[in-house]
Amino acid sequence: MSETIVLEVFTDYVCPWCYLGDNRVKQLKENYNIEVRIVHFPLHPDTPQEGRTLQDMFGTGPEDIKAKNDHMQGLMDAEGLPYNTRSHTYNSRLAQEIGSWAETQPVGNAIHDKFFEAYFVNNLNVGDVEVIIDVVKSVGLDEQEARKVLEDRTFKDAIDADWNKSHSYGVTGVPTFVSTGQGLVGAQPYETLVQLMDEVGAKKRT
Repeated sequence: MSETIVLEVFTDYVCPWCYLGDNRVKQLKENYNIEVRIVHFPLHPDTPQEGRTLQDMFGTGPEDIKAKNDHMQGLMDAEGLPYNTRSHTYNSRLAQEIGSWAETQPVGNAIHDKFFEAYFVNNLNVGDVEVIIDVVKSVGLDEQEARKVLEDRTFKDAIDADWNKSHSYGVTGVPTFVSTGQGLVGAQPYETLVQLMDEVGAKKRT
């Protein structure tokens, strides 16, 4: 029996291109026998806990931010993904730690979608502890255990390891897709991801 191909996806919950890419990876999993591993990436690690306006981050005016949002809205609509206009970015570090913890729990992988939804659909601050806890509860995970994970920073080392892996791989932008030494950067079209899977020998599901 051939070994399952692993696809590492470097991603961040506050990256719109990662939200798009995640949807395409779901399609990929339906069609190929692959194991997807999330590797959390520090997109804007210096963002304060209360967030930062996109105007400030990009150093631009409201017209440019509107154009960026309109462009992204069109891409999301084409993908069938819900999306609302964004005005801020937030610090995703604690959300990443909870996401890593959730993967150790039954059905915990569902939390990744919920963090994307919290930010891109509901415009919530995913750096806020109570927002994170609401996301935890929405997928049926234990609130008290999650609070302890946040208080004790139980998964700090796990996310540090992901960030270090990003650095060691030379990843500077997300999403980045890596499998058996080959990689793609950016929200690649589904067909390009299929090409990568074929090149690395991933088996199609029958």
